[in-house]
Formats: sequence, C-alpha cells, structure tokens
Amino acid sequence: MLEDLTRRLEAIFQKLRGYGKLSEANIAEALKEIRRALLEADVNFKVVKEFISAIEQQALGQEVYHSVTPGQMIVKIVHDELVKLLGGITPQLKTAGIPPTVVMLAGLQGSGKTSFAGKLAGFYRRKGKHPMLVAADIYRPAAIEQLKIVGQQVNVPVFSSDSTDAVQICTTAIQAARNQSCDLLIIDTAGRLHIDEEMMQEAEKIKQRIKPHEILFIADGMTGQDAVTVAKEFNERLEFDGIVLTKLDGDTRGGAALSIRAVTQKPIKFITVGEKNDALEPFYPERMASRILGMGDVVSLVEKAQQAVDQEQAEKLEKKLRREDFNLEDFFDQLQHVKKMGPLDQLLTMIPGISSQLRDVKIEDDQFKKVEAMINSMTVQERRNPRIINGSRRRRIASGSGTRVQDINQLLNQFQQMKKMIQQMKRMPLRGLGKSPLAR
Repeated sequence: MLEDLTRRLEAIFQKLRGYGKLSEANIAEALKEIRRALLEADVNFKVVKEFISAIEQQALGQEVYHSVTPGQMIVKIVHDELVKLLGGITPQLKTAGIPPTVVMLAGLQGSGKTSFAGKLAGFYRRKGKHPMLVAADIYRPAAIEQLKIVGQQVNVPVFSSDSTDAVQICTTAIQAARNQSCDLLIIDTAGRLHIDEEMMQEAEKIKQRIKPHEILFIADGMTGQDAVTVAKEFNERLEFDGIVLTKLDGDTRGGAALSIRAVTQKPIKFITVGEKNDALEPFYPERMASRILGMGDVVSLVEKAQQAVDQEQAEKLEKKLRREDFNLEDFFDQLQHVKKMGPLDQLLTMIPGISSQLRDVKIEDDQFKKVEAMINSMTVQERRNPRIINGSRRRRIASGSGTRVQDINQLLNQFQQMKKMIQQMKRMPLRGLGKSPLAR
C-alpha cells in the first residue's frame, strides 16, 4: 500500500540525517525531492504546491534541539502536514434518531461498490448492528444476484424487487427494514463505466426521495487522478458526505489517497485493503500518514489482534503455557488467529521500522497452508503429543499433506524450539519482582 511513495520519502529523509542543522539550502533540496516524489505518485499538482508551501513555512527558522536531528524534524513537519492534508480527524457515520440509518453508496461501475456494501454491512454487524442491503442497481446484469451472494457471505438480509424503478425500490426497502427490525440500510445504487446524465439524475432522485443520512462516494484507489476527477463531479451533483477508497492494498503510488480529500473537501471515511469481507478499515489520517512515512501503525495492528483473538481462548492458552502443556493443536489455533488479522506482509508493515527492512523480501502466506496441511494430516494423539511422531508416522504425514519428510522434521524442530523459548520466558525472573507472571 503506497509502497512507491513510502520508498521515495524514506530515501529523502535518509539524506537529511547527515546534516548538522536545517538551512534554507538543505530544506530547499529536500522539498524539491518531496515535490517530485508526490508528483510521480500522481498527486494533484495544486495539492502538491500547497503541501510543499506549508512544509516550507514550518521548516524555515525551525529550531532543532540537540536530541533531534534535522531529518527527524523534517519527518515530523511532513507527518503533521500529511495529517492535515488527509483530513485531521475521522468523522463517524451519522445515525438516525429513528431507525433505520440510511447509507447511500454512489460511484462508477467497477469501483467496488457492491463489495464495499458487503464489507460495511459485515463491519457494523460485528459491532452489534442489524444491517440490510438494498439492491438498487437494476441495470447491470447479475448485480442483484451478486449482492445477494455478498449478503449471504456476511449473514445480512438483502432487499430486492422486480420493480424497474430504483427510487421505488429504495422507498419500499425502508419499510422492509423497519418490519425486520434492521437499524442500518445500505443502498447499492447503479453505476456506469463513465459519468452520464441518466445515472446522475437517478442518484439525485433517490437522494431527494429517501433523504439518506449518509452518502458515501466509492472511489477506486488504483485509478489515481481519475478517481479525484470523478469524485469532484459526483460531489457537485450529490454533495456526498464522505469518501471510501477501495483497492488501496494494490495502490503503490498514493495519488488518490493524498488528493481526493483536498480537492473535494470531503473526509475519507473508510478504506478497503483486500478482497475478504473483513478487509475494511475506518480511515485514520494520523495512522495513514505514519504508514506513508514508513513509521508503522501499531494501533491498527493491536486492533486487528483484538478482533482476531477470543478472550476466553487466550485465557485457556495462558493456563496451558503455565502448565507447559502447549501442543500442536494450540499452535494450529494460533495460526488461525494470525490469518484472521490479514496478509502477513501487510501486518509486518504496521510494525515501525520493519517495512523498509522487508521491502524486497517475499513473504509467502502459502507457508501457512503448508503448515496447516501437515498438522491436519496428523492424528489427534500426534498433535497433542508430538514426541510419538517417529519415522513411519512422519512418512505418513508427509504423504497425506503433499510435503516431504524434511518439511515434517523442520516443523517439529521449530515447534520444539518454540516450546523451549516459552519455558525460558516462564523461568526468567523480572528484576525486582522475582519470578515472571507465567511462573506463578
């Protein structure tokens, strides 16, 4: 995500670290390179001009403390200005005093509206809401069926109708939501391959009739400046409330993310970072600025971990570790928790300082599948007591999992090393506190 821009900015800041103090000359040189990096990332040129001007005003005459290098000072200034550029705060969706809250999705065909509708419904369902999806795209072949499939995947009802009037469908859906006690109605409107008058008029009629509490414009993050241009036109006609950037995991440049809010003056509220139904994140300007600058995003990483780990299971695992009863079944369960958090390469980039070190390292999520296959090919007895896995058992497990005996040996060796490390941590005394918590 935004890898090219992050790489360029990190290289610029690396040069600044060698300077003893900030001067007009080295500031000018850094700003010239930052300007070039942003333009090559397809950021709107007017946005770049204003952004560079703001950094220059902040940097010139800035006192550099003995404990802070010029490079660190510039990074802080750029970070603060990026946060402002991205909106500063993340506003929440408006909610209705009397349910349901109606959210209307608008955007071009192919921008990811239908997929996002499912992601948003699943996101709020996990928060205790009762969403309903509305199939208001009556033009695209199989659009209604696609939304029904998405609804089934996230276990959310979908309202559809044989009517050829999208406005009437949305009106009827509101009453259906009330009848089924649904407190959130998400309307998937029709899109086109390009902006046309018929599509815009229909969207305006839906807005006038049902008066949605929130209108979200869905923009394909990978289209760069095209997304910004389309957003501007939609905003002039619909005056939407917020922006959703989809496919941001595939956007290595960052032009849309850094331009669209400044051009439309509308906040980015959500981003999608994958194909899975849970690959949706609220947009936090400060966290995104940290990611762009290669500073990681520990808060988002912790939140993903909290969502993936069941508290009751975590307590059971802690008791097992205390009894030194950690086995391959527990190891398998922990793998599943890590998988729920998302692709491994994305998770590692959230750790400060890790992204630059692993940029050229190919991290294969398929390794998880390989380990899963080996553990699944073991009997319950073997998983609970790996010591009984002798030569013949290893050959059987390898054959059943489509791997080699050497792979089984490697897995078992790594597991034993992990157990030893856990035991060492358990016995390790904490200075001034006696034994570690695990040893109590």
